[in-house]
Amino acid sequence: MTDYDTDILTWSERQAALLRCRADGELINDADLDWSNIAEEIEDVGKNALRACRSQLLQALLHMLKAEAWPLSAAVPHWRSEAMVARINAADAFASSMRRNIDIADIYAKALRAMPETVDGVPPLPVPVECPVTLDELLDDQIA
Repeated sequence: MTDYDTDILTWSERQAALLRCRADGELINDADLDWSNIAEEIEDVGKNALRACRSQLLQALLHMLKAEAWPLSAAVPHWRSEAMVARINAADAFASSMRRNIDIADIYAKALRAMPETVDGVPPLPVPVECPVTLDELLDDQIA
């Protein structure tokens, strides 16, 4: 077992220190660098950022849908605020390279599935079956 398997924090601190030393031109024992796990962790950084952006888009769409489906609910201002926060977070997490990996139609379908059946005993008003906004519109926090 290595630190990677038993103590990821210790492993990451040690690997980062070794990489910094190497970047500064210091001689280090390359065998101390856990290249395969370093590569995997670097790849995971991108995957996690993409997952975070998608998650925020899902939350934004879900709150937008709830506000549309129950426009008379006392929770509408809260839902709109939550949608805006999620859109801001999505925009902060977004990198242009993510565009090819973000399927707004799929995220919207998930938001539809996550909708509650009722709010305060009231069924929802009809909402669009297909996503009425684009990725760019969701990422533009100037659009309400």
